[in-house]
Amino acid sequence: MSLESIGKLKIDKINFQRSSGGRKRWIIITATLLPVIIAAAWGLERRGVAIETATVSQIYPTQAFTLLNASGYVVAQRKAAVAAKITGRLEWIGVMEGNRVSSGQIIARLENRDSDAVVNQGIAAVQNAGATVDQARAELDDAKLAYERLKELSGQGIVSRADFDSAESRFKRSKAAVAAAEAAVRVAESSLQGARVSYDYSLIRAPFDAVVLTKNADVGDIITPLGAAANAKAAVVTIADLASLQVEADVSESNLEKIKTGQPCEITLDALPHSRFRGVLQTIVPTADRTKASVMVKVRFLESDSRILPEMSAKVAILSRPATAVDQQAKTVVNPAALIKANGRDAVYLLDKDHVRTVPVTLGARFGDQVEISGVKAGDKVALRPLDKLKDGKNISVADK
Repeated sequence: MSLESIGKLKIDKINFQRSSGGRKRWIIITATLLPVIIAAAWGLERRGVAIETATVSQIYPTQAFTLLNASGYVVAQRKAAVAAKITGRLEWIGVMEGNRVSSGQIIARLENRDSDAVVNQGIAAVQNAGATVDQARAELDDAKLAYERLKELSGQGIVSRADFDSAESRFKRSKAAVAAAEAAVRVAESSLQGARVSYDYSLIRAPFDAVVLTKNADVGDIITPLGAAANAKAAVVTIADLASLQVEADVSESNLEKIKTGQPCEITLDALPHSRFRGVLQTIVPTADRTKASVMVKVRFLESDSRILPEMSAKVAILSRPATAVDQQAKTVVNPAALIKANGRDAVYLLDKDHVRTVPVTLGARFGDQVEISGVKAGDKVALRPLDKLKDGKNISVADK
């Protein structure tokens, strides 16, 4: 290369400065954005995968063969408001709510001193009448002996006819006196029975075996059959036969063709949500409620339980076949779309706060669109989708919340 050529060589300072300035700007931009990009990536990683979830639930196999459901209340078919037949002041009450009473048991008493006095008077009258009978019978025995003796003597002509007639008349009067005395005894006994009935009206008895539901009066209250007097009470207690408990429920008119008497049922109570009671459709009441377009049915419990009380809210499932003991056991189920394979076993992604963890499970029978599962419990949340983006310990956010 000649010196002239070398002399012509020079650095393009403008282009060099432009190129150097562009690189500096990119370096500055990159340095500025990189922390933002890293922070955003870290935030996304922390926020995790947005997922949809499914809830592990509990069902009963009877739901698979339930024809229809109805709601109603537990009602005692034998129930009574026990009151007195007469008006009086309550002197004693021997029961309270929850007590069991037997048929004929005295549960309360009105003031009855006047009735008691009449009973005692009747007893004395019966005794007096009995004594009169004894006296009349003794007189009859004496008159009979005299009559028979004079009759024999009269036949022999020893006594006059007038004496014999007098003895005969006395004998007949004695017989009549005995009959009258015996009748007086019956009158006295009838009067005594009436007095005892009146006395018994002051004793309030249980009409059948039952449990006391409410106590409506206290000692000192005036009890009257009609309850018309001011501050007077009619019923002393209300009782119910708990063996007669049935569920009264309303069934829509449009569903009547699905039911018949004797049909198996399953009863659940709001107060006992984890218990199932077998029942049978006892009665279809032959009248409709036009305001609700429904018909009342009565469902009888097949087993008694002391926890079942009158007026409890109840739900009735009318079944196509009787429920077995297995049918009445709760099953834990889940949507089968939540299942994955992990190490050759069925598993689910169980939500644990802000991440998921793999939980092995065992599958059972299918119930409709659900599958029985063990290894998790009812109420647990599991990942439903997208399962392909998840792994054990993966952070997540719930999209359907």
